[in-house]
Amino acid sequence: MIQLSLLSIFIPTFLFVSLTPGMCMTLSMVLGMTQGVKRTLWMMAGELMGVGLVAVASGAGVATLMLRQPQLFAIFKWVGGAYLFYLGVMMWRSRGRMAIPLENFELKPVSRGQLALQGFVTAVANPKGWAFFVALLPPFLDASRPLAGQLSLLIGIILVIEFLSLLIYAAGGRGLRRLLGESGNVRLLNRIAGTLMAGVGLWLALG
Repeated sequence: MIQLSLLSIFIPTFLFVSLTPGMCMTLSMVLGMTQGVKRTLWMMAGELMGVGLVAVASGAGVATLMLRQPQLFAIFKWVGGAYLFYLGVMMWRSRGRMAIPLENFELKPVSRGQLALQGFVTAVANPKGWAFFVALLPPFLDASRPLAGQLSLLIGIILVIEFLSLLIYAAGGRGLRRLLGESGNVRLLNRIAGTLMAGVGLWLALG
């Protein structure tokens, strides 16, 4: 297993990185606004599956090959980014299932599979995420000890921290929705959420 001294460095390091605003955290905040925290859990499930996959692949050395072949990301990134951008534009115009209706302010639930897929694609199609794990994980792995146990522990810690961070951002989005909704600024809320969603799409496609 990993020494406690290494964990005492690893945990605060990843906590800081995870809490830093990024694509997945922004997506969680947007869905917290428009879908509520409970339904956003489905996006979180997909995102955590993606993060876990990237972390395992990085620890196993697969990411080195992926980063040397950026064309493997191109189609995945552009399709995923274009879809998120489209959703953002529809939300900005207060249209589509993810936008909050202007009339009765009731949520339009998006399917669980769609939410999970959004989270998974956003996590896996981000080359910066691959590069980050390639840089972060190796210094905390001891080649003289079994790799599987070390990776399992580190990835478990990563997923717990990532989940808590996603919850914080989703709760923040829900709070913003309540604040603006009570003042009747539903259109403004849709435009804020739509702008953020479109930004995530551009970030994903061009990052």
